[in-house]
Amino acid sequence: MKYKDYSADIWKRINTTLDLILKEDSAPVAAFDADGTLWDTDLGETFFHHQIDNKLVTLPPEPWEHYQSMKAENPAKAYLWLAQICQGQKLEQIHSWAIDAVKGHFPLPVFTEQKKLIDLFLSKGVRIYVVTASVKWAVEPGAEMLGLKKEDVIGIETVVENGTITSSQKGLITYKQGKVDALLEKTGGKKPFFASGNTMGDYQLLQSATHLGLAVSAAARDDRLFKTEQELQENAEKFSWLSHRFI
Repeated sequence: MKYKDYSADIWKRINTTLDLILKEDSAPVAAFDADGTLWDTDLGETFFHHQIDNKLVTLPPEPWEHYQSMKAENPAKAYLWLAQICQGQKLEQIHSWAIDAVKGHFPLPVFTEQKKLIDLFLSKGVRIYVVTASVKWAVEPGAEMLGLKKEDVIGIETVVENGTITSSQKGLITYKQGKVDALLEKTGGKKPFFASGNTMGDYQLLQSATHLGLAVSAAARDDRLFKTEQELQENAEKFSWLSHRFI
């Protein structure tokens, strides 16, 4: 699909703000949500489907329905569970499966304007973090395709002991305010000058940006994400954030 480019006004505001920031800070921080923000898919759920289809881990009957039911009741618990089902597996194996899952979804529907933005930020020395409520390991291959590194991804994960994944939660649940808290923990308290997201799950992340927020949207009207993306767009207008609809 051909996605709409950012307007000249959006690029002007980004470039003007970036030039201003770089006069004060040679290594400013920028934060992006992953799924629906950097690419038009959900890599966390893509990885889960890959695990289901290939019977890679032990799962309950009707695993997708089990996950959706848990998510409806307690999203944070559901997101953690998607990492916990990897327990007993070697982290190296999970990395390999995550790459396979992305390859099965190739070409990854990256929003080209976000890739251009990341390229710009990297060229100027901006420290970029991808902050996701998905399993960190599932998102890493996508981030690497955008020129980022595994350590640039902040997401849901469990403790790894001697190379083997356990069921014990590691760090914060990177959902809503947890995204901000985990980012600040990573940066030593340094707030991002820029943050971008697509749903109300990213509202707090955009609120944390000191200079610019960018709310993006690509969900069709009959998509389950349309309502929450629309709500974030409305908040963008309220708080004078940048906003863009890719379709």
